[in-house]
Amino acid sequence: MAQPEAFTTLYERDAEAVLLFFTRRTLDVEVALDLTAETFAQAWRGWPRVRLDSDVEVRGWLFTIARRQLGRYWRHGRVERRAVEQLGLSIPELAEDDVAQIERAAELEETRSLLGAELRRLSDEQRRAIHLRIIEELPYPEVARVSGTTEPTARARVSRGLRALAAALEPRLAKERHTP
Repeated sequence: MAQPEAFTTLYERDAEAVLLFFTRRTLDVEVALDLTAETFAQAWRGWPRVRLDSDVEVRGWLFTIARRQLGRYWRHGRVERRAVEQLGLSIPELAEDDVAQIERAAELEETRSLLGAELRRLSDEQRRAIHLRIIEELPYPEVARVSGTTEPTARARVSRGLRALAAALEPRLAKERHTP
């Protein structure tokens, strides 16, 4: 059974890595901070059942929680703060200097620049479909209608465009996976 002191060690060791994980994926420090808080709140709730056999396994467990939080965020467009609220935690406010420091550590300027360049490489149709689906959050039938195409074609444009963007970011994400 996991001890509370070990959770403190986990937090001290991995909080920054979790924050940078979210910052690089959301490109928003405030959202990343909220997701980090919810991840650790969820982790705390499950902590009594965690086996501390290996730091690698515990870190894997933590990042599984983080990936689930990110997935919920993408699906719902907001951070669910259920565990944070149930535990009565407060999310710290960030000073402007803190935001800038996190953005530098997450290499956000470079990531945004890379994404912008890759977006410009996409076809107009792919870029428009991604904008409608991801930014405007339209359902695929509406993306198809606005684009003047079929739903399968709209889905294909979004899928291919997102795959191209992911492929461009893969070297950066691979580097992150191998950083302790």
